[in-house]
Amino acid sequence: MTNRTTGVAVAARQLAQVTNGMAKLRVTVRSLLATAQHTMTICGVTALVMLAVLYFRPDLAHALSKTLAPQQAEAELAVTAPPLTALMEAPAAQPAAETPLSADDKKLMGSKKQQEWVTSWLSKRYRVASDATNMLVSTAYLTAREIKLDPLLILAVMAIESGLNPFAESPMGAQGLMQVMSKVHHDKFQDMGGVQAALNPVANIRVGSLILKDYVTRGGSVEAGLKSYVGAAAFESDDGYGFKVLAEYKKLQQVSNGKKVPTTNPVLVATPASAVKSTEPAVAAAKLADSQLAGL
Repeated sequence: MTNRTTGVAVAARQLAQVTNGMAKLRVTVRSLLATAQHTMTICGVTALVMLAVLYFRPDLAHALSKTLAPQQAEAELAVTAPPLTALMEAPAAQPAAETPLSADDKKLMGSKKQQEWVTSWLSKRYRVASDATNMLVSTAYLTAREIKLDPLLILAVMAIESGLNPFAESPMGAQGLMQVMSKVHHDKFQDMGGVQAALNPVANIRVGSLILKDYVTRGGSVEAGLKSYVGAAAFESDDGYGFKVLAEYKKLQQVSNGKKVPTTNPVLVATPASAVKSTEPAVAAAKLADSQLAGL
């Protein structure tokens, strides 16, 4: 009987100890959870304060980013956009600007104001940055002076061919502003660094203008030259290519003369060559005598 009583007492003590241990464990877990909650609250408030400070003090944010990622900051400083003039460097020598202009050169080059009008109009019409458009127009005028071809005709071809996109490429492999088939005319790029120069705006304008000049000379007219330029010399129709180029040329002429020409217009549907009659007003407006184009 005494042993039984003693066993019960021991079991009771052990149960009491387990109960006390569990109670202490509950208190410990509750304390840990409370501590974690308080810590997270403090971190959250601190983060919000830091964000607010960085928002109102961007200089501190910049300094902190440099401190946390110095190598990345150095890389960002090293990667800078090249100046526009570097992209437009001519791989071939251009005519010296100091050379006195002849009467024919003055007719080709026009006045500074006329070039500014043309630049502004093309920039708005084709949504190209004015600085870039100015470089393209200047190059077209310098090339025109050198090879004796109307700069507005060169610009009209550039506009129709690529929309003044120096990196345009057709499914057939025509490249650049004037969509030159560099593989076909690779010999003309030899003095400019090879066919890889086809996407250089200066080289592309020069080679494209030389090809156009050659086709016009051999064809005997601007229209025949344009037909050859688009690769339709062996066909009855050029699908309205010449019509589009000459229509753009007339607009550029008007702009160069100081007239207000809209930069947007409805899409013109050209009449196929087989159905063209010279007496039709729309076609007659697009047809121009060679004598009307400077340098020809």
